Amino acid sequence: MKLLKLLRQPYPVPENAGNEWVIGAFVGGFLLLFQPFGLSLWNTSDKVYKVLGFGAVTTGVMLLVNEGTRLWPRYFAEEHWTVGREIAKILILIFLIALANRLYMSWLMGWSLQGGWLLSIGMTFLIGIFPTVGVVMTNYILQLRKYQQQAAHLVLHKPIPAAPNSPPEKQTPDEDSVTVEPQPFLDEQLVLVAENEKDTLTLKRDELLAIESSDNYCTILYLRKGVLTKELMRSSLSRFENQLVNGSSFVRCHRSYIVNLDRIERVSGNAQGYKLHLFNGQLTVPVARKYNDTLVAGLK
Repeated sequence: MKLLKLLRQPYPVPENAGNEWVIGAFVGGFLLLFQPFGLSLWNTSDKVYKVLGFGAVTTGVMLLVNEGTRLWPRYFAEEHWTVGREIAKILILIFLIALANRLYMSWLMGWSLQGGWLLSIGMTFLIGIFPTVGVVMTNYILQLRKYQQQAAHLVLHKPIPAAPNSPPEKQTPDEDSVTVEPQPFLDEQLVLVAENEKDTLTLKRDELLAIESSDNYCTILYLRKGVLTKELMRSSLSRFENQLVNGSSFVRCHRSYIVNLDRIERVSGNAQGYKLHLFNGQLTVPVARKYNDTLVAGLK
């Protein structure tokens, strides 16, 4: 059960830009330098180019797999990504690379496509599974500790207290976070204007908690008489961000979120980064890693 719980833990989606070429170059260079698996006994013309071809095949497979992940953005979105999914993705990638390199070797050597597949691919898979699990788990632990420790040292603004009838947020004993006491707000009016220039929403600055983007619409998350309320408006998130430019407490913390820093009550951390808790935990907003510096600067 503990293993299943661990496999379901959030995991950061790796930023793979350019890594495919680096890994492919490493594979080709390693095979050329050490010539394992009997390559040292392989006498053939243009041997250097043929050996480096294994690295090129590896790069090609990785590029195709990474391109494929863009076809299912929701499945591979960070909010759904877990330790188990990352391990499974890498093992599938290793399997596909082994399959492609086996085909490449058969083409080079003129081998029949029958026989030997289970052994060659199985060996590659078994060799790859242990370092894969080790690397993923090590990175998970390092990222988890990093964000938990940093979240515990963030200094927050002091948000207005939630309504008395709001349910308290459930705390988990393993979650490092920081909590602050409330303070009063200025009674500033905000007007959010939709894309059609007709639909508007007027509210006080302290009532606006966050704005969430989804396709061509945005959900305004705000308080109305102490109750968490949602308003759907057709607009891009950038448009609303520009309308809030005069409110220094409103910052972009994610490609899909703008948050009111003055309403953050608690910051916690997991392996994916910071999580912002508002309105007694009824609202949780993720922070993308690229916006970490913006968030920290805004909280100072």
